[in-house]
This record gives sequence, structure tokens and C-alpha cells, in this order.
Amino acid sequence: LLGRRGTIFVTAVISALTCFWSGLTNSWYHLFIARFFLGFGIGPKSSTVPVYSAECAPPNIRGALVMQWQVWTAFGIAMGFVADLALYYVPDRSGIVGLNWRLMLGSAGIPAIIVCTNVFFCPESPRWLLGKGRVADAYHSLARLRNTPLQAARDTYYIQKQLEAEDQLVSRGKLRIMELFTVPRNRRAALAAGIVMFMQQFCGVNIIAYYSATIFEESGFSTVSALAASLGFGLINWLFAGPAIWTIDTFGRRGLLLTTFPLMSLFLFLTGFAFWIPDRETRVGIVALGIYLFTIAYSPGEGPVPFTYSAEAFPLYVRDLGMSFATATTWFFNFIVSITFPRLLGAFKPQGAVGWYAAWNMIGFMLIL
Repeated sequence: LLGRRGTIFVTAVISALTCFWSGLTNSWYHLFIARFFLGFGIGPKSSTVPVYSAECAPPNIRGALVMQWQVWTAFGIAMGFVADLALYYVPDRSGIVGLNWRLMLGSAGIPAIIVCTNVFFCPESPRWLLGKGRVADAYHSLARLRNTPLQAARDTYYIQKQLEAEDQLVSRGKLRIMELFTVPRNRRAALAAGIVMFMQQFCGVNIIAYYSATIFEESGFSTVSALAASLGFGLINWLFAGPAIWTIDTFGRRGLLLTTFPLMSLFLFLTGFAFWIPDRETRVGIVALGIYLFTIAYSPGEGPVPFTYSAEAFPLYVRDLGMSFATATTWFFNFIVSITFPRLLGAFKPQGAVGWYAAWNMIGFMLIL
């Protein structure tokens, strides 16, 4: 209805407004409501942007361009840690309690405003335009995305013929959401996308992204030192996502996962076992090393691959639904991880809580294999 650009614009507006709202809350349940509505911005955007990238990119560099979603998500996480450190010592003003954390939450709305003001300078998805019968607009969009008018005309023709071929395969009278799971080819794509999205959460990266300061403090860091160490995690996550721009189209999606899952498991076990080291300086050093090595393994593998793979796996006529299913899967298990980790930490201590996710990486390797 809104197109890819329109959807991104609306969700960016929602994200900006709810981030500012979060900074104005005065109770935990008020903050919970604000963050709940933030999900209405994050969820549709995270399913739309990879599809939009996949539909605009040439086939030979599609993986590299689609994975830009993960690269700049990692950059945003790093900038969040920068904001935490920069605003930590902001004092309260008269009548304002907790000004520092309010500014931290509100600052997250600034990138969304940048997206709002720039998204309509981008060409619309040619595939979406062709699906709406707007052939001329699709050609003009592709003319901006390809090197020559001839390439634009060629790809317009190819996409149109692919849509026509897939339209003939669609079972009339059936809902597309049903075909996502009843048609074998779609069902296999949904299963594969569901596995990689599930493992993106249960590989353990978000226990570090959300609770890294807590983990570092448990190992012996001071609060400010823990925030600084968390910034290190964010920067490594961003910097080491960069090599995947080249490796994702060279070694393939599955090859990257099979290489990085064992490494992620090993480094999380190293992190968990380090909490048994009695000497404080040695313990904090090994914990930081384990987390950073885990991040180096995650960033070119399970970081970018799930969204890239999911955006490519489904046939065009159910791609938007398939990507919505994949995104819903990752955000559901993101919720599970974020709400259960504090209890895991209390019940199993850091050794058991981190080891739990290390074991899941071994399971992820077997599932991909």
C-alpha cells in the first residue's frame, strides 16, 4: 500500500516519536508502554529494509548490499554506547530527575529523523512498482540503480517475466499466508529463515548487547569502566561486520555460518569459565577478551547472514510475507532472551548463563550442517 519507501518513512517517524516519548516517562510501566509502541516502528522497518535492498541490488552484489542493514545496525549500537558514556555524568536539573538516562533514550530518535528526511531521495523498489503495474516508473527507478539504460531495460523485463511466471504458480483462492507454509518450496524457505533468525538471538549476542555492562560489572569492572568496555564491544561489532561485505558473496551464507558457530561457542565458553578465575585483574581481562573474540566471530557470520538469507530465500510473490515471518521470529526470541537473561544470571551465575548460550551455538552448527 505505502511502498517500501513509504513504509520506511512511517516506521522511522514512529521510532523517533517513541524514543522521545521514552525520555519523558515517569514510571516503569509508562516506559514499558513507550518501548512497546517503539516495536511498531522497529518491527516493520526491520522486515522492509532488507527486502527493499534485495529488490534494488544487482544479483552479483546483492548479498553485500543487503547486509548493509546489519553493518549500520551495529554502528547504531556502537553509537548508543557512545551516548551512554557521553551522557553518564549529566547532572539533574531542577524539577528533572534522571536527566542523563532521559537524554540517552531520547538521543536514539535522532537517526530516525535523518532517515525520515532522506528516504524519499532514494528510488522506489522496482519490483514493488512492477507488482502495481507501474512499468514506466519501475524502469526509471532501475535507471537510477543500474549503470546504463540498457541494463535498466533488461532488468525491468526480467523482473516482469519473473513476476508473471510466479503469478501462474499461485493457487487461486488461497491466502498467501497459507501458501507460505503449505507450498513445499515456501515451507523450506520459511524453515531455513526461521532457524537462522532463531539462532541470531540464541547465539548469545544480545545478552552482550543488552547486558554487557552488567556482565562486565559481575567480572569486577567499575560502572564507568563497564560502559567503556561495552563501547569496545559495539565498535568491534561494527568494524568486523565490514569484511562480510566481501566474504558473504565469496564464501556463501552457509559457509560463513558453519565457520563462525564453533568459534562463537568456544569464545562464550571461554568467557563463562573466566568467571571462576580468582584473581580480579586476570578475570576481567579474560572476560573482556572472550566477549571481544566472540563479537569478532559473530559480526561477519550470524550477524549479517540471517537478514540477507531471509530476504533472498522466498519467491517474489511471498517475499514480503516471508520476510515478515522471519523478522517476527527474530524479535520474538529477542524478547525471550532479553526477559529471561536476568533470571538465568541469578540462577546459574555468569558461568552457567553464558555457557547456556555457548551450548546453543553448538546446536546452531548442527542445524545449519
